[in-house]
Amino acid sequence: MAVAARETEIKYEATEGTTLPSFGELRQVTGTRRAPDEQLEAEYFDTADHRLIEAGITLRRRRGGHDAGWHLKLPAGAHTRREIVAPLGRSGKPVPEELASLVRVHTRGARLRRVARISTQRERLLLLGSSGQCLAELASDDVAARAVGDPGPGTRWREVEFELKGGDRDLLAAADRLLRRNGLRRVTELPKLARALGRCEPSPEAAPSLTTSAPAGQVILGYFADQVAALKAYDPLVRMGEPDSVHQMRTIIRRLRSTLASFGRLLRSSQTDPLDVELQWFGAVLGSARDAEVLEAHLAARVDGIADAQVIGPVVARVRGRFTRLGDQAQAEVLEVLDSARYLALLDRLDRLVASPRFTARARRPASRALPADVRGCYARTRRRMKRALKRPPGAQTDIALHRARKAAKRARYAGEALASAFGPDASRFARQMKRLQSMLGEHQDSVIARQADRDLAVAAHLAGESAFTYGVMYERDDLHAESLARQAGSAWRKASRARYRRWLR
Repeated sequence: MAVAARETEIKYEATEGTTLPSFGELRQVTGTRRAPDEQLEAEYFDTADHRLIEAGITLRRRRGGHDAGWHLKLPAGAHTRREIVAPLGRSGKPVPEELASLVRVHTRGARLRRVARISTQRERLLLLGSSGQCLAELASDDVAARAVGDPGPGTRWREVEFELKGGDRDLLAAADRLLRRNGLRRVTELPKLARALGRCEPSPEAAPSLTTSAPAGQVILGYFADQVAALKAYDPLVRMGEPDSVHQMRTIIRRLRSTLASFGRLLRSSQTDPLDVELQWFGAVLGSARDAEVLEAHLAARVDGIADAQVIGPVVARVRGRFTRLGDQAQAEVLEVLDSARYLALLDRLDRLVASPRFTARARRPASRALPADVRGCYARTRRRMKRALKRPPGAQTDIALHRARKAAKRARYAGEALASAFGPDASRFARQMKRLQSMLGEHQDSVIARQADRDLAVAAHLAGESAFTYGVMYERDDLHAESLARQAGSAWRKASRARYRRWLR
């Protein structure tokens, strides 16, 4: 069984004459201790075209040291990677399936093979806190690497790694300043494998910022590409069952679909229409798992808010039992789909659009001329739907109308977010207002859906010979909450629709 953890470290270039400083000046550090030296022998795995290293992912089988085994490292933020460790097993065995599945979003059927062998002679120094606990580890490595199939002598280098163990980010920052003052130079976060394969370090110059004079297609494609990258990053987290990962992946799918719908005039429909069909399918699969998760949390919170005297019968057990079963079924379906040919084909379609977008002539126009009209259209749709919803008397039709308005507000929000890279704070402020409206209407919709679940639970309890009283209390509270939110919708809309949030769209 694989075990997941987070690894936070900074790497530095070292030379033969590099001397390490004393760490006594670091406020949190009260002492140090030498740990046993280690001889590490690792085989690194990737596809023939190095898809994992392109994604910043490392997969290796390492012998020696205190953490021998299979290691899969996934990017997880600045200086941080999520590390999944599996037992070493016997040499010559293929990559464990539980690790191979976590990188399938990149490999997509391509074989994982050995691409490099790296030997590391490591000296370790542990930095200790006031109670003797290990706060961080400083590793000084002599590295020898050879790419598989390379007849040359390979490469050798020295590097230093400062890795947090029990310490915090303040310690990491303080140690980084100390090490750089003493002449060590940070290197990029490319893993050892990149250097072994002769991969060039990325340029330190950041990509030029987008402006409103940039081509409209470039602005939207940049946002779309960021969402595709985020989708791939969440794939292994969904497979591992990380909390909130299904919700985040579903939100990404909605952003992708919204981008295609809101800015469809920039791309040819022959490319976008088939892609939208597949995104809609995958979003529906994720929706089943997410809806069960949200509804269970809503009902559990509703039960917690009821006085003990009003909770009659096994209410908590019935709620948990029903939604645990539904959630497990939905999660199993999601995992099955993630390994399906249809999902992998969807990823291929997304990559093709990012790499070779079929732009229309409109996409070549400056963003300032082409894009605001599309956002205005999203806002106008939200305004029409809110107007209709607010004219209706309370009831089921109003609930439906507010739900439709919520969908429109969500699209307007995502359209604003898509333009933030070029239009800056104006677009971000507009998106935030649409998000606030969307969130309130979403809470209303949750209460509407919960009422039906309350009723279903009451019927099931009655048929099982249990009291249905508590479910009636839950129904009434959800009903009152939905009515209250419907009454507040007008005020929420007036705030979100203030003219100052749309001046940039003129």
